[in-house]
Amino acid sequence: MTFPHHQETDKALNEAAARYDFVLVPGLNDSGPEHWQSFWQARHDFWRRVTQSRWNNPDIGSWIDATHRLLATCRQPAILVGHSFGALASCCVTTEERYPIAGLMLVAPAEPEKFEVEDRVPMAPLHVPTVVVASHNDPVIRFGRTVYWSKVWNADLADIGEAGHINAEAGFGPWPYGLEILKELVATIDHQRQGT
Repeated sequence: MTFPHHQETDKALNEAAARYDFVLVPGLNDSGPEHWQSFWQARHDFWRRVTQSRWNNPDIGSWIDATHRLLATCRQPAILVGHSFGALASCCVTTEERYPIAGLMLVAPAEPEKFEVEDRVPMAPLHVPTVVVASHNDPVIRFGRTVYWSKVWNADLADIGEAGHINAEAGFGPWPYGLEILKELVATIDHQRQGT
């Protein structure tokens, strides 16, 4: 069943695809067929997705390089939607300013210390509209730490309660509410870029 507000969201995102390239940045082990990133990619043909050969190796440099390769082919400012380890890589790429990035949606960002990448993850505002989607019982990062990082990055915080790691295992398949969050981020980006 398709609800009217889902149709409105789809329409808004399809229209935004004429202004931005939408990029999925998966986390460790990629995002399987039941993961919301895969559902979103199947739902809208505008998605571009970072690919690499060693998804099981938490090497932030590999994630950054893979994201660079995709961004080099984009023709419009990119909106990165990163999950977990992919969210951390998205932050790193944004601060390098090698490619035009319009905004970030960081879903369940991984704890940098857990993967010994705290020296790579930016400890400063990201300077693009950013929303961090946080869960209270995420096994990969404590909620308080997610709040801390969202403040460091000067990001808006979308608290979605007890949602595990916001992945397929936690029951996040199609996740239409996530697309609503993305639509709001696009509106924020548009507003900022218009300078109003």
